[in-house]
Amino acid sequence: MLTDRQGNPLPGATAETLTLYNRAIDAFNIYRGDPVTPLDQAIQAAPDFIMARLARAYLFALATEPDAAAIARTDLAAIKGSRLNDREASHAAALEQLLAGEWSAAGLALDRHNLRYPHDLLALQAGHLIDFYRANARNLRDRLARVLPRWSSDMPGHSIALGMYAFGLEETGDYARAEETGRQALDGQPLDCWAHHAVAHVMEMQGRAQDGIGWMRAREPYWSGDDNLFKVHNWWHLALCYLDLGQTDEALALYDGPIREARSAVALDMVDASALLWRLTLTGQDVGERWQELADAWDAHADGQLYPFNDWHAVMAYLGAGRADRVAALRAALGDAGHSPETAAWARRIGLPLVEGFVAFWHGDHAAAAERLHPARFIANAFGGSHAQRDIIDWTLTEAALRGGNRELAEGLANERLALKPHSPLNRDFLRRATAPAEEQRQIA
Repeated sequence: MLTDRQGNPLPGATAETLTLYNRAIDAFNIYRGDPVTPLDQAIQAAPDFIMARLARAYLFALATEPDAAAIARTDLAAIKGSRLNDREASHAAALEQLLAGEWSAAGLALDRHNLRYPHDLLALQAGHLIDFYRANARNLRDRLARVLPRWSSDMPGHSIALGMYAFGLEETGDYARAEETGRQALDGQPLDCWAHHAVAHVMEMQGRAQDGIGWMRAREPYWSGDDNLFKVHNWWHLALCYLDLGQTDEALALYDGPIREARSAVALDMVDASALLWRLTLTGQDVGERWQELADAWDAHADGQLYPFNDWHAVMAYLGAGRADRVAALRAALGDAGHSPETAAWARRIGLPLVEGFVAFWHGDHAAAAERLHPARFIANAFGGSHAQRDIIDWTLTEAALRGGNRELAEGLANERLALKPHSPLNRDFLRRATAPAEEQRQIA
């Protein structure tokens, strides 16, 4: 029987479709190229090639987009009634939980799967992304820690596993090992965008903005190509470095250039766009009509049902564009119980307080914004994205405290931020504003 590069059997594959499958998994591993078309071709040529269909279902299920999720459900339904081996059935069970909105159950299912099949790179990457989407920092690290001793350095895909481990180390605060491991992964596969971005995260979390700019610029040819599915997020990381240095013009130029010039309709790209425009607005930049275009793009994705982290970012764009009707609709949807149990909990306990806090901030009710965001920033670590992405909550909360005249809270938050990033010009300015004499404070406000 034919196997994948790591030796896992692939029932139903032919020599031709194995080549297509490997091409798709390679593209998924480094987020470069088109992983879907080779799987489409493999499924058409070999309808009984179950792993090809499961791989395609993962790609669409992990997109966090309603239309893509519908495609994934169709793929999962197509294998119902098929005779599945244990590995295939295990994948199908995890996908069923994921598509039901039960992210943690899906992650746990893949925990068990990874222990049985430690060399199943597709399962490791899918599980790692599920951990990312549910903000499970410990499992981002430990999913890989549990299996890496069973990998050898010469096994195909070893560097990909190291790149995922690097990101898990970063999200759990082990910055030195994260950077070392990320660089080691890139020695094995220089095109690994995930490993590259793990090192970028280290520099962001340590406040090494100048190093971050150097890292991104020096390696730009490896991550910025037109066929790179991760390029927008890496441009976003570069923009964060400029923002931390107070160089907002450079950040805005990146927004108008590689971040948004292609008008991407991919939800992950739009999350970055919303987050960057919001940060730019917090710095006092007039972003003009940019909110309008982005808000229109969100209409196809923000449903208040599938993934509340996306909906919260859509609300940012709707606020900027003056789309009060869409803000109201998403607030209502997030408070509705018509989700899966886990997604509903995310929506009500996390998504809704964040949306309400951001709405209050946008409308100048800084006291209410602080009241909502101060507790929400702790529970927000239970869903959605990275520490760097969720920093927008603390930044907005600090601005709310400053603009609302809550100088005790503002000073405390500034000190908190400086303890983590003592050399950050942005954080030093927060403290300066919080401790400025009353007359200067009135001028700042």
